[in-house]
Amino acid sequence: MKQPNRVVAAGAVPWRIVKDKLQVLVVYRKQHRDVSIPKGKVDPGETTPHTAVRELLEETGLKVTLGAPLAPAEYIQPTNGKPKIVYYWLAEVGPVAEAKSKFKSNDEISDLEWLPSKKALEALTYEHDRDLVQQLRAMRKAGDLVTFPIVIARHGKATPHEDWDGVDSLRPLVARGMEQSRDIAGGLAAYGPRSIISSPAMRCMQTVAPLSYKLGMEIKESGKISQDKWTSEGDRVTDFVAARLRKAEPVVICSHGPVIPQIVRELLSQTGSAVGDAARRAASLGTGDFAVFHIAKSGAALRVVSIETHIAP
Repeated sequence: MKQPNRVVAAGAVPWRIVKDKLQVLVVYRKQHRDVSIPKGKVDPGETTPHTAVRELLEETGLKVTLGAPLAPAEYIQPTNGKPKIVYYWLAEVGPVAEAKSKFKSNDEISDLEWLPSKKALEALTYEHDRDLVQQLRAMRKAGDLVTFPIVIARHGKATPHEDWDGVDSLRPLVARGMEQSRDIAGGLAAYGPRSIISSPAMRCMQTVAPLSYKLGMEIKESGKISQDKWTSEGDRVTDFVAARLRKAEPVVICSHGPVIPQIVRELLSQTGSAVGDAARRAASLGTGDFAVFHIAKSGAALRVVSIETHIAP
């Protein structure tokens, strides 16, 4: 049931491995006099992944990319009685990110501390934060801590067919589609893509253009995921997905409504993963929406750890 005035926030659990020991970064907040996990409210025009990396940077000085999602925390705020939901992700902190951090004690965060995961469970003030650490520990035990994301975006809202007299591949985004492309750029960037691959269609290229600009990264075109080359067999998509899985690197892919279900089907098939509700949502994206497949690699074996879907603001 939809709750009125529910506060939506996002955060991330910063973690690292030191001498084979799992450590968690906690923050000491002055105003609340507590020990917690970094998080903050979603700003207008943001997706929750964008909020998570922004808040982590603002509170800790750490610039990170997101790993797999954790179960969201839902609770009633003790200060105002409003319901709140906070979406969380894993965020591995490497030596480079830590070295570049410029954290200074401020009016909101007095200090940061890396704690072994067991000690973090004792230090954290709130039960929902302790639950996040328990999830982190369980994922490490299951071998699901380190993953790579394959992000699939559907192009933004385009000029309707009936209003376009030219070649379909040149059909551009409308103003709403351009707004969607700008709004999702931060969310797509949150997963640290090393490449951006798009259908050559104008509406797809325009959708990932703000992401390309934000990251200073060239967009690679692929006819294998274009609507013009779509067939019910999806042979081209099979090869395309196989190549992405072999590469095992973070990637953002922008394609079309008829093609995306084939991409999802191949990701599940080639990783031996079952079809579930999360996969069905990922296969039926609306314009401007995107889905993220988090994939763990153990030797030659691949498996989908989690699937998340985000709606354009």
